[in-house]
Formats: sequence, C-alpha cells, structure tokens
Amino acid sequence: MKEHRGWHSRNYLPHLDSPDLVQTVTFRLVDSLAESVRQALASDPNRDSKREAALDVGYGACWLREPTVAALVEDALLHFDGERYRLIAWCVMPNHLHAMFEPKQGYRLGDIVGSWKRFSARAANRELSREGAFWQSEYYDRYVRNDAHFAAAIEYIEQNPVSAGLVVRAVDWPWSSARRRA
Repeated sequence: MKEHRGWHSRNYLPHLDSPDLVQTVTFRLVDSLAESVRQALASDPNRDSKREAALDVGYGACWLREPTVAALVEDALLHFDGERYRLIAWCVMPNHLHAMFEPKQGYRLGDIVGSWKRFSARAANRELSREGAFWQSEYYDRYVRNDAHFAAAIEYIEQNPVSAGLVVRAVDWPWSSARRRA
C-alpha cells in the first residue's frame, strides 16, 4: 500500500495528495492550447479561468470529439470507480476533461490520473491510427474545501458543455455524469 504524498510538485504545479480528500482535476490534450496562448497566460493572475475559457474554444485536433475516443476515455474514468476512487462527477470535452473524485486509501492522486492518461492515450492513439503524445504532461487539481465548493464544482463540471455552446442542456452531452445524474 502506497503512502500518500501530501503537498508535492511533479514538474511546476503543486499537488495535494491525501486520502479521503475530494479532488477536482482537469487535464488536456497535448495540442489544446496554442503556444502563444500558453505564453500569454503564464504571467496572468487570472490564468486559471482564462485557460478554461480558451480550452472551451476548442483549439487543437480535438480528438475527444470523436465519439469512440470520448467513450473510451469515459470508460477509463469509470473502470476503477468504487475500487481505487469514488468518481463523483466528470465531463469529457473535445480537447480536455474534468473529473471530481475521492481517492481511496492507498491510491495516490497522481497514480490515478496517470493511469487514466496512460491507458486512454494508448487506446486513443490506436483508435486514431496515430503515435506520439496524446495528453499534456501536467494536470490541474484542486481539493474541495467545503459543501458549497463541492456543489459548485459539480455544477461547473457538468455545465461545461453548455458553457462551451456544445449543447443546450447538460444532460444532452453524452460523456458526462450529468446524464447519469438525471
């Protein structure tokens, strides 16, 4: 059984790995933000919200727009639900995804996210007949601080396709917890 790491950094982003702590994570395709956008956001104090808005524009190849690829990514998220983590909410967007989950004792945040990314990248590359990097190396995580934050995070995740103009109602997006919650 692995020990949880607490506060740590893999590359340049800080992460908090702790059991029984609800987390939200966002990770994106390798080509989802143009270099010029990444550079412009690097020193912006509002970079997190602006990055989310830029992702919703749909830069890059948007491989997750392909139904078979989106479905295999969603299946990867659901595969160990209840065993390694409790998956609370998720949404697979055309060039990124959001997930809210609670790691179980002995399963680290980074290991869970890494497993999702490795499995889905291999399967997606096979499906798309391509090679090379699929996901951006880093991911963004935030631990859920209280009940209000919990509710707001679910709302944000499940409403993301609506905010991006992809559907009128969240339940109409096929790769999201919103349709299951309905």
